[in-house]
Amino acid sequence: MTVNRKAIIFGIKGYKLSKSEKKLFEKTKPWGVILFSRNIKNILQLKLLISEIKKIFNDKYYPILIDEEGGRVSRLNKFIDNSIFSGNYFGNLFHKNKSKFYEYNYVYTKQISYLLYLLGININTVPILDIRRKKSNNVIGDRSYSSNKRIISEVGNSVIKNFHASKIATVIKHLPGHGLSKVDSHFRLPRINKTYSYLKKNDFAVFKNKSSIFAMTGHL
Repeated sequence: MTVNRKAIIFGIKGYKLSKSEKKLFEKTKPWGVILFSRNIKNILQLKLLISEIKKIFNDKYYPILIDEEGGRVSRLNKFIDNSIFSGNYFGNLFHKNKSKFYEYNYVYTKQISYLLYLLGININTVPILDIRRKKSNNVIGDRSYSSNKRIISEVGNSVIKNFHASKIATVIKHLPGHGLSKVDSHFRLPRINKTYSYLKKNDFAVFKNKSSIFAMTGHL
């Protein structure tokens, strides 16, 4: 079935689709839907919601996105606890013991991918490729793998590879780099004052040559 979809991703208000949301989807045919904590009550409710969304488009592969980073950004935290598995956790593990990192990260992404597949979610907005700075706003903080761009790049490659192997698409973020922000971009617009040559060598560099199909821009 060929559907003329607009290149836009919508969110929804609650645990189930309202009549007005259904009409909006049928009329505008957005490219995908992203789910947030406000949409998630339990496993059964979430599966029903996703199934309802996909039925509107008659497409079992319809793009359903979620922010399941681990650590403090976990939309599925009402029924799983992966709070210890922050970006910082995996970055530190990579720094201390690469072989253990590859083993642990493989098992972790495999389990998350399996849960996403069961729910009907096919795109996870990871990995975070922002370079962590001590004096920057905590909006990134321990969500970042490291302050070392090489570690970030290699961990990011592993995360992308593992999710793709389990048929879950990834979204690198927050292009072109949110690590230097002094304010939380959810509330104010950060202004980055570094030179282009510095950014090209550092914050921009970690996003290069990644195999992720998608990327999320930062509000900077």
